[in-house]
Amino acid sequence: MGGTTKPITPFRLSSLLRSQKDPSLALQLFLNPNPSATNTRPFRYSLLSYDLIITKLARAKMFPQLEQVLHLLRHETRFLIPEPLFCHVITSYARARLPSRAIRFFLSIPSFPSTRTVKSFNSLLHALLISRRFNQFDEFVSRMREFAHPDACTFNILINACFLRGHAENAYQVFDEMRKRNIRPNVVTYGTLINGLCKNSRLREALKLKEDMERVSGLKANVSLYTTLIKGACEVGKFGLAFRLKDEMTRKDLMLDAAVYNTIIAALFKAGRKEKGMAVLEEMKKSGCEADVVTYNVLIAEFCREEKFEKAYKILDEMERANVKADVVSYNVIIGGLCKVGKWSEANDLFQDMARRGCAPDVVTYRTLFDGLCNSMQFKEAAFVLDEMMFKGFVPLSISLSKFVQGLCRQGSFQLLSTALSGLRRQNFLSVDIWEVVVSMVCKPEKLSQPFEILDTLVVQ
Repeated sequence: MGGTTKPITPFRLSSLLRSQKDPSLALQLFLNPNPSATNTRPFRYSLLSYDLIITKLARAKMFPQLEQVLHLLRHETRFLIPEPLFCHVITSYARARLPSRAIRFFLSIPSFPSTRTVKSFNSLLHALLISRRFNQFDEFVSRMREFAHPDACTFNILINACFLRGHAENAYQVFDEMRKRNIRPNVVTYGTLINGLCKNSRLREALKLKEDMERVSGLKANVSLYTTLIKGACEVGKFGLAFRLKDEMTRKDLMLDAAVYNTIIAALFKAGRKEKGMAVLEEMKKSGCEADVVTYNVLIAEFCREEKFEKAYKILDEMERANVKADVVSYNVIIGGLCKVGKWSEANDLFQDMARRGCAPDVVTYRTLFDGLCNSMQFKEAAFVLDEMMFKGFVPLSISLSKFVQGLCRQGSFQLLSTALSGLRRQNFLSVDIWEVVVSMVCKPEKLSQPFEILDTLVVQ
């Protein structure tokens, strides 16, 4: 007799969803866990299964499918849905720069078996803030009483909003209003204020606020707050203060992490104090603090600034040995440095090698290399890069495209120009500025034997 497959239980489904890496296959499994089942009873999904599939779809930015699952969740009656799950959905919309969907979902929360509190309201405010939707942010702040009573997190977001909009003085007013309402500021509140002050070169006020926080509020500065102050001190060249703050961290038994060391080393290099920067790097190693990708990128940038590209390449090799994966910034810095000194061939070789090293070029990589090739009059190579970057949906800067078109016209490479213009047209990247450059170049008296083919490309296509 043939055996029968045991049906998947809700517990088993959660286990399978957790191990399934492909979000599309996970969704297929979720929607139809027992495809061969003959009974018509609906599957009793667990809350954990919902949580797992929503997390996978949100991470993959599969929002239509996510909303399909949310529709099922809305009709569940067997359990209350914890609000952090809703906050995660709102945050996912924000990261994908979909603030309108975040608003729509927030307003729909009462239709779920759950309670909407200040937590989801704060998630929405944060989503609107990072999306720079200030008008909608203001609208929901004005309607706050409809949705929630503000807490410390709400005020932290409001303070951050003041600095992002260039209203530093308003941040103090929000801080005062917070205390009037007997809402106790926390370390994040002070950290947000101090970060904003440092970015506005108001270091003295930032230091006083830290003292007030410790003396009046009885709160202790954490590593993040010290890092902010050290960065602020370095940016205005006050390295003595930066080192005093670092020493203060050590006295207070706060662990100096890579971010602290990276901030100081990068600032010293930028100020031309390489020996001191290398000394701090050596101190970092002796303290047992492991270098991260940012540390290595700081070193790469310094060697490229000095045009010591072999040393920059050795840093990439060292990163491999240390199991620190080089990121796209690592390669962009070297490619940019090589292009700056006209070493376009080496830059192109490194660009081609990125895939082998497991790092995909981004828009900055393509723009840097394209511009470097144009500056070196290597327009044929630049055309290949242009074609590849357009295929990936990237577009060069307008000034670089103008340089490219002018160079091809001067060289009389009209066939290559025609092909490039056709590609720009297909991707809808052909701007009025490029029209003007082409017309002005091909219609010069010395070029009049060639212009009509090019103009046909512009007009007909």
